[in-house]
Amino acid sequence: MDMVIKILFLVVFFAIMIGVGIYTRKQATDVNGFVLGNRSVGPWLTAFAFGTSYFSAVIFVGYAGQFGWRFGMASTWIGLGNAFIGSLLAWNVLGRRTRVMTQHLDTATMPDFFMKRYNSRALKIAAAVIIFIFLIPYTASLYNGLSRLFEMAFGIPYTYCVIAMAVLTGIYVVLGGYMATAINDFIQGIIMIFGIVAVIAAVMNLNGGLTETIALLSQESTTTAGGTTFNGAFTSFLGPDIFGLIGVVILTSLGTWGLPQMVQKFYAIKSEKSISTGTIVSTVFAIIVAGGCYFLGGFGRLFGEMGADGKPVGGYDSVIPSMLENLSPILIGIVVILVLSASMSTLSSLVLTSSSVLTIDFIDPVFCRKKELDEKKKVLIMRILIVFFIIISAVIAIIQANSPVMFISQMMGVSWGALAGAFLAPFMYGLYMKKVPKIAVWINYILGVGISLTSFICNISGITFQSAVLEYFKSPINAGMLAMLIGIIITPIITLITPAKDIERVNGIFSCYSRKIAVSSKHSINED
Repeated sequence: MDMVIKILFLVVFFAIMIGVGIYTRKQATDVNGFVLGNRSVGPWLTAFAFGTSYFSAVIFVGYAGQFGWRFGMASTWIGLGNAFIGSLLAWNVLGRRTRVMTQHLDTATMPDFFMKRYNSRALKIAAAVIIFIFLIPYTASLYNGLSRLFEMAFGIPYTYCVIAMAVLTGIYVVLGGYMATAINDFIQGIIMIFGIVAVIAAVMNLNGGLTETIALLSQESTTTAGGTTFNGAFTSFLGPDIFGLIGVVILTSLGTWGLPQMVQKFYAIKSEKSISTGTIVSTVFAIIVAGGCYFLGGFGRLFGEMGADGKPVGGYDSVIPSMLENLSPILIGIVVILVLSASMSTLSSLVLTSSSVLTIDFIDPVFCRKKELDEKKKVLIMRILIVFFIIISAVIAIIQANSPVMFISQMMGVSWGALAGAFLAPFMYGLYMKKVPKIAVWINYILGVGISLTSFICNISGITFQSAVLEYFKSPINAGMLAMLIGIIITPIITLITPAKDIERVNGIFSCYSRKIAVSSKHSINED
């Protein structure tokens, strides 16, 4: 009976996802409809699309397990940083200006924005290549969080889980494009909210409630870098490693400002009012989901067994599943749907971004110079590429799970750092500063990719540094943070020392922010 309930959950979930794809297929006939939902997506759908693309199974299983083990309850700061920096501040700083300028420039992707904003076709192609290279390992990592949970709940081999998730996501994204993704993201977001609240309550209850669970965690101690024993480290305000915590907060919060699949959500929002509503909704969603995930992960040491190296036996990905294995069958079924929702929402966003970028910003300008592709051909190519990206990511995930080669999971952190480091500063400043030159964008591309890849190479080759500073930035998380901060600092400096060019064209672009609108009035006589 327990297995019947779990399977019933899955069948209903799958049927709804496919039904939404069929329902929205008529709105995905041209590029604007397929990629942006005709720029008519309301605030709730946009806010949930933003949040569900942000928080995947990587966060629920991987990051919550890893950082909860390292920082304890202080890992909750990561979730709060995601809410207030990655959501609230992102919507306020980027939301409206992105929507207005991208419509004015008639751009559907981030590389297309770079070309029209900075008047450089080369910048567009380079950005498309960076996105193509670094989104594939990011996409492949989304499947990892499912393996242990599905095997625990159903006894189904990981390979079949990956194939099922890939096929289902492919069906509804190919059919309905962005609108199918947005509606399904809303449904999946509701599941994630209720699921994480139920799971936290159930896990806390295993140890006698929240107070007793915190008391048990306070008995765990660790040794600081200076050799001092830190009692109660994992229930302290900032945890045992404040600088490591800061690095994670900055990368996972500020990093979303430069991720193409996140920023693109602002392109599609319907109206000015929708931005205000979406800001509130996405922030509340992030507080519940991200804050809840990291808060739950903070108690991982009470459930996972520590190895001789101080890490959990079975790896960080085993921490969250070990917390859940003693829950009731119904709750485990809810968790499986929660993680499926988190994974599929992000996967659909990533493959839609990858396919649109490769079609609009690489295939069309590079291979179709004489005659631009028509709308139907572009949409057809994007649909084919969605299938291609899903297959490639699924194959990589299966190979990784069945071989000792673990570089893909390491590459996940590199992907986030490289994309955010390369794009955050030129995109943000491009919305606010008229005089940002092309050279500043190129330098951001080089630094973002270069710093992240250097960190990756140092890690896989086992290089160690005597300098504590260099060793700190060897971590992919900290390297990504460094790439973003350097870009934010040096871009205005480069702008100040570079002669301004093409002022008239740029003034025309920025005129979209000061457009005058005439309104009629019934009262024409001044009362004074």
